[in-house]
Amino acid sequence: MADNYHLSIINSKNIMELKPIKLAGVEDKRPLVIAGPCSAETEEQVMETATQLAKKGVKIFRAGIWKPRTKPGGFEGVGVEGLGWMQRVKQETGMYVTTEVATAKHVEEALKADMDLLWIGARTSANPFAMQELADALQGVDIPVLVKNPVNPDLELWIGGMERLNNAGITRLGAIHRGFSTYEKKIYRNLPQWHIPLELRRRYPDLPILCDPSHIGGKRELIAPLCQQAMDLNFDGLIVESHCSPDKAWSDASQQVTPDSLEYILEMLVIRAETHSTEDLGQLRKQIDLCDDNIIQELAKRMRVAREIGTFKKENGVTVFQNTRYNEILEKRAAQGEQCEMSGEFMKKIFEAIHEESVRQQMEIINK
Repeated sequence: MADNYHLSIINSKNIMELKPIKLAGVEDKRPLVIAGPCSAETEEQVMETATQLAKKGVKIFRAGIWKPRTKPGGFEGVGVEGLGWMQRVKQETGMYVTTEVATAKHVEEALKADMDLLWIGARTSANPFAMQELADALQGVDIPVLVKNPVNPDLELWIGGMERLNNAGITRLGAIHRGFSTYEKKIYRNLPQWHIPLELRRRYPDLPILCDPSHIGGKRELIAPLCQQAMDLNFDGLIVESHCSPDKAWSDASQQVTPDSLEYILEMLVIRAETHSTEDLGQLRKQIDLCDDNIIQELAKRMRVAREIGTFKKENGVTVFQNTRYNEILEKRAAQGEQCEMSGEFMKKIFEAIHEESVRQQMEIINK
């Protein structure tokens, strides 16, 4: 089945009315940086982190006030009390402030507390009912809203959520790429699947796209390379989790960096000149690299399944090579390849090599 991000490429239109997200005193250059702790924990922690970030030149401070947790019992945010701390950040540092909203009540409280920006999380953007509720709550409000991609890799769902907000009059829209959930263990907490935000950029070239390396990586050592990759792919900005004492953080400690570390990461970034040409060889080669990465990951997944089959065959006395199945795979894949404008012979060669490796791995299991 084709990925969801392919479904509406044909006859897609830029139907959203978009205006730039401009904030006084924030330079209009890449990358736009939003930073702050995963969660607002205490007033002292919020102020200390904000003060350090302000000294590093960060203009927009983020902190989670309401925290959606996978399971009950964890820290779910301080709630409305924390909005007062955000107001203090604004007053004492001059930074803009932003937090996540997931319900109409959150919107009401955040607007009352004079938040400068709002963002919508991945769990919320996956739910059209929730997105419509937020759109209704924001009807007629002029505030920038950033929308994280849904937890599942569905570009249409991501766009649909933003369209709901746009229909409610929100024109200062932006997207946040935070990766996509997977049940498998990977190097990343959430798989980047960069081709999806790149397709979003193709359809909506005027829509600002920020990268959330904290949630993609899940580990602070991955933040720097992910930031650079986002810049190489021409993302507009970064939203990074930064905490004055990250190892003591009440949520997502492993993916937060100190303000000093963030400053170093930003200083080391190479910001290349923006290109508007779809023929730019460097950008096209980066897309090839991303495709190759995905192919390797899918092949690794296939080999894991092949090894499980090998274990089953060993336990049940079944031969490794199954001629009927082999021929079926080659014929079916050749036909699929031709439907996708590739040579059937090419596809047969590819799957002959894949089958050979699968057999090799199964034989290792049989002979153990």
